[in-house]
Amino acid sequence: MAQSATDTAGPLTIYRRMQEAVLGDDATLLPAELLAEDIVVETPFSPPGMDRYDGREAWLAYYRTNGAALQVRFEQFRELATYQTDDPEVIVVEYELTGTVITTGVRSSVTCIGVLRVRDGLIKHWREYQNVLAISEALNRQPEDLGGANASAH
Repeated sequence: MAQSATDTAGPLTIYRRMQEAVLGDDATLLPAELLAEDIVVETPFSPPGMDRYDGREAWLAYYRTNGAALQVRFEQFRELATYQTDDPEVIVVEYELTGTVITTGVRSSVTCIGVLRVRDGLIKHWREYQNVLAISEALNRQPEDLGGANASAH
């Protein structure tokens, strides 16, 4: 069987694919075709029970239910910093996502830090530190709360 480009892609290449996928029509930061079967996805600042997913199917089942309910159209993925580590499988990234809440039209942004491990061209581990409070506030804001202007949630 011939190797595909994904089979040999390192963490920086996979991270670039993640950036593209979050801005697409079916927006997702973790595209299914990039996930190892035994991936671990962690969001340590999320509520208990929603902070770790073991395995591709567990993550995809969660995302099908909760990701679809997010109702945010991401418009910009701004890379703030990317750090190479001593481990060639791992990079640490800092980025800002900007989007519009579809139900309210409120535009907001949030800064995140992620630790990405890629092995054999697939994501083995994704740990994302999100500003959960800023995300919750952005999802609950109404246009009138902003006095007519769109503000950022940092």
